[in-house]
Amino acid sequence: MKRRQFLRNVIPASAIFPSLVNGFTVKAFGAGGFFESLYGAADNDHVLVVIQLSGGNDGLNTVVPLVNYGEYFGLRQNIAIPENKVLPLAGYSKSGLHPVMTGMQQMYNSEELAILYSVGYPEPNESHFPSTDIWLTGADEDQYLTTGWTGRFLSTTYENFPVGYPNATMPDPLAIQIGSVLSECFMGPGGFTAMAVPMDIDFYNLINATTDPVPNSPMGTELTYIRTVARQTNKYADLIVSAAAKAGSQSAYPANNDLAAQLKTVSKLISGGLKTKVYMVSMGGFDTHGGQVQAGNTITGNHANSLKQVSDAISAFQADINQLGLGKRVIGMTFSEFGRRIMSNGSAGTDHGAAQPIFVFGQPVMKGVLGNPPDLPSTLDSSSTLPMQYDFRSVYGTILRDWFCVDPTDITTMLYKNYQYLPIIESSACTVEQPPSTLGDKLIRNDPNPFVDSTTITFKTAGGNTLIQIFDVSGKLIGVPVSANYAAGEYTVVFYSGALATGVYYARLQNGSTQQVRTMIKVPE
Repeated sequence: MKRRQFLRNVIPASAIFPSLVNGFTVKAFGAGGFFESLYGAADNDHVLVVIQLSGGNDGLNTVVPLVNYGEYFGLRQNIAIPENKVLPLAGYSKSGLHPVMTGMQQMYNSEELAILYSVGYPEPNESHFPSTDIWLTGADEDQYLTTGWTGRFLSTTYENFPVGYPNATMPDPLAIQIGSVLSECFMGPGGFTAMAVPMDIDFYNLINATTDPVPNSPMGTELTYIRTVARQTNKYADLIVSAAAKAGSQSAYPANNDLAAQLKTVSKLISGGLKTKVYMVSMGGFDTHGGQVQAGNTITGNHANSLKQVSDAISAFQADINQLGLGKRVIGMTFSEFGRRIMSNGSAGTDHGAAQPIFVFGQPVMKGVLGNPPDLPSTLDSSSTLPMQYDFRSVYGTILRDWFCVDPTDITTMLYKNYQYLPIIESSACTVEQPPSTLGDKLIRNDPNPFVDSTTITFKTAGGNTLIQIFDVSGKLIGVPVSANYAAGEYTVVFYSGALATGVYYARLQNGSTQQVRTMIKVPE
């Protein structure tokens, strides 16, 4: 069995392998200011709940574009949601939600839900497992990381974990995944920073501690790991069972809904007093190549059933958290490994795509829709995917900064790069000054458009680092004509298309927390 597969399929709390961060041992940082600057992350009582929607969720039928509904309908007539069935969002008319998502519609209208358009990454991978790894680890498309984004955050916040844990400062698991297999997002430089908890919180079959000697071999290392896991898990078992028993009276959750059952357990553990920082739950069923809708009634079918479970579960969880008096402590986010393609296929479904909408929810979340409905030119073909508007690591970085109070300079260390800041958390305990989220409606344009060999891109910047990326319809990064610091103002740059094929391209502007995407069309002479 491969080492990585071995590590992912046990039920550990962590391990004691040498811990490395960018080539340095964790101890090397121990006396410095790096960990001291993370005091806020360990000291606050904030909780993050991550919801994984496995299979690749079709974003265009989840958040349905209304401002260009005719183009949307023309590109996917056999699965399009009828315009008069789309659920409206209070104060926002450009898009709406799938008709079954009434619970999340109410959350949006109650200012407990934010929607982010077209979240993804450059050079998207349309295969399930590689793209899932990218989202869980925070890697680039061509990069292999052995640690997860959450694992890096937790292992640096709680120095030398698991040695010396549990303790008075952190008596509880750093993170919990509901289920039997841990996600690699929790893998830290020294092993897993989380433990798996079944939905029924059944700990009667925990492994007992063992003290027999181990052989001086690779298998001995693995055996030491398993024993460390068992000892650590036993230390936490009684705490978790006790927390579940102390939980307050919960509000109703929908029956026959696996995601709701997982979130109910999460709510119970938070209510019971655990200091655990991150919880993860998951739900499958989003790989909708065929049968996405029911023939003759596109608001029903497999995708509708899945979205209804998600909406009902999240809204029930939020209602429960609120009535338990925990609304100011908990936020959540959804993600899938990718979205689906713009055009539907002949099997009443959608094929693997790229960018997707994600939801961030909770009382501290800034209600609204970040980004704009995607342009949907009629010239698109069956391979076209939604262009990325926001990098998913921008979401991670913003949550680390505004929710867990991590210093921005240390976020760059955890995520390996400096990503765009997004204004999505309103009542941050970290008193971070938020930059303006918009500069106007048209920040980037090009002329001529369509063009033959070159086009002049005109863009506005509020000052500071400004980036323009060019993508093709598959999401492949074609070029970066602008990446520099500018004074506030309007500028131009000429984009030469060279040997690029005729077709649709996207120019993406990023300036601080602001981004816009412009559709550009190259035509033959």
